[in-house]
Amino acid sequence: MPIFMDRHEMKGIRPEDVAQDHLKDLQVQDRYGVKFLTYWFDQERGTTFCLVDAPDKETAQRVHREAHGHVAGEIIEVALSAVLAFLGRISDPKPATGSTQMELDPGIRTIMFTDIVGSTEMTARLGDRMATELVRAHDALVRRALSPWGGREVKHTGDGIMASFDTTSAAVECARTIQQAFASYNLANAEPIHVRIGLHAGEPVEDNNDLFGSTVQLASRLCGTAEADQILVSQEMRDSCGNPHGFIDLGSRSLKGFPRLVQVFECHWRSVEEE
Repeated sequence: MPIFMDRHEMKGIRPEDVAQDHLKDLQVQDRYGVKFLTYWFDQERGTTFCLVDAPDKETAQRVHREAHGHVAGEIIEVALSAVLAFLGRISDPKPATGSTQMELDPGIRTIMFTDIVGSTEMTARLGDRMATELVRAHDALVRRALSPWGGREVKHTGDGIMASFDTTSAAVECARTIQQAFASYNLANAEPIHVRIGLHAGEPVEDNNDLFGSTVQLASRLCGTAEADQILVSQEMRDSCGNPHGFIDLGSRSLKGFPRLVQVFECHWRSVEEE
């Protein structure tokens, strides 16, 4: 059966109320051949996201309607592999040790793109074999930085990596770690690798398009507009980090696919001595 993720507007609802609604879904689901796998609840924004295995969207909605009446405003079809890569789980989390309640997960994720600057020129100049080796070096350095900061690789883009993080602060620190790793690499190697990085955070279901659709698109656009050795982040990213220091306001920019100007910030990663 297809897998769907839906989005509910539930402002003013308590976490325990959402948990009860989830249990009610589980009690009704077998009547319709549906399986509710898990959910995420963002209390600050008043949004709930459910992951459900169902014959179709209408049947998934029918379970919600009968169980508690809170039908979804939006629902999209997703792949379990993509949900796992972006969100880190496809089932209800286990309660923390000594607790009977699940840890509250708002479902907000930060998306990071890395990109090797001048990769096409690099291949033309060095040849396929040497260029492939440099891409492998890039991949190794990025993947080595992801793990300590809880980053999950979503996919390889050919000359870069897309990753997902549970928190904006972890994503920013990982991006800084990546640039510092390449700076050290370039000091010891005759053929340097320069990368650019873009970061943006958002909800899993933002519209009837795709999982993290506009979040992925904006992170990719920020990466594409960055210069060599630069980290660019959105205003949402800068604001959610809780510390404006370490970011430079680059002003508003027009980015392809976004009707409004986007406020862009550069994230510092060099030490004072390096600058």
